[in-house]
Amino acid sequence: MGAGIFFAGYVLFEVPGALIAERWSPSKWIARILFTWGATCMLMAFMQNEWHFYILRFLLGACEASFYPVVYASIIPRWFTSETRARAISITLTSLLFSAIIGAPLAGWMVELTPFGFKGWQSLFLLEGGITVLYGFVFLFGIKDNPAEVSWLNDEEKQYLITTLKTENETKVKAKHFTITQALLDKKVLYLCATYFFWITGFWGFNFWMPQVLASATGWSASEVGFAAVIPMTIALVVMILLGNSASAKKEYRLHVSLPLAFASVGFFIGAASNSPVIAFISVIIVAVGTYAPMGTWWSIPTTFLTGAAAAGATGLINSVGNIGGFLGPYAIGVIKDVTGNHVFAYYYLAGSLLLSAVMVFCLKKSKAEDSALATKQGA
Repeated sequence: MGAGIFFAGYVLFEVPGALIAERWSPSKWIARILFTWGATCMLMAFMQNEWHFYILRFLLGACEASFYPVVYASIIPRWFTSETRARAISITLTSLLFSAIIGAPLAGWMVELTPFGFKGWQSLFLLEGGITVLYGFVFLFGIKDNPAEVSWLNDEEKQYLITTLKTENETKVKAKHFTITQALLDKKVLYLCATYFFWITGFWGFNFWMPQVLASATGWSASEVGFAAVIPMTIALVVMILLGNSASAKKEYRLHVSLPLAFASVGFFIGAASNSPVIAFISVIIVAVGTYAPMGTWWSIPTTFLTGAAAAGATGLINSVGNIGGFLGPYAIGVIKDVTGNHVFAYYYLAGSLLLSAVMVFCLKKSKAEDSALATKQGA
């Protein structure tokens, strides 16, 4: 419940936050998120009972809500053309894996320390929250909303980006103009919502339970599990960049997302079939690669047929529905583990969820805007 209640705040404020950012200033909204999230994270160091924990976890979700939709649908589309967007989002999302590579060993080490009279978990919250607040100032003054506002591009470069992005947006609008309401109710958007729900059920189920599974299978300490997590996250990082580059170069999205998700599903089945520490670790690597690597390519899909506030709202909705799976995944795993006494059936549940998501991505059809853009380029 404590892990999942984060997503209640996340879901409630995701779409409104994305729309406010698009209409106001995406870069300033991200800075606001960093300030409030960091401050709330630091407050977690001083919680004293379960209700403090629940309330602060809810507030963390509310503060972070709309972060990814604003990045994917409001900031990156103002700077990167459709041909480079999957690559750009993939590179951006390597931050998730870099933070795991650095953060997992650091967290495992810090929770065993007692600096300045604080318990290890308290110092961990203070450190990660404090760094985020400080970076909020860097983001506020360092990031602009569009190419016309920066000095590090020359006039020719600015004009190229402005003209190219304007033409792409006009092509999408010509194929079909979406109001915010139409985007939120569009069949393809709702299909993407359901697809992402099953993906994130497996994704967060894996992330919350991976340390416990490794510790149970191997007998490793928290710090040893943290250092071991570096290996799967590093491999996933490399594959994420390769997938993003390949998707951008080939202009193909379905296979670049569906095959890794199917791969992750196989990883869960392998983990469920063996109690061997070696097999458990191999399954962790497979699942990490399959669930993380296609993220950049996936988040370039909504902006292939949506623009502006419609893209921001729809991306927020997709992320919101997906993160309901972020609540249900860990919670369901806890229930299954309590009822059965082991993690085998929980693995089957997560494997099935990811496999369903893979099939849904594979069945995804191209939008009219994508077909129009492809026809324009072939004609040129």
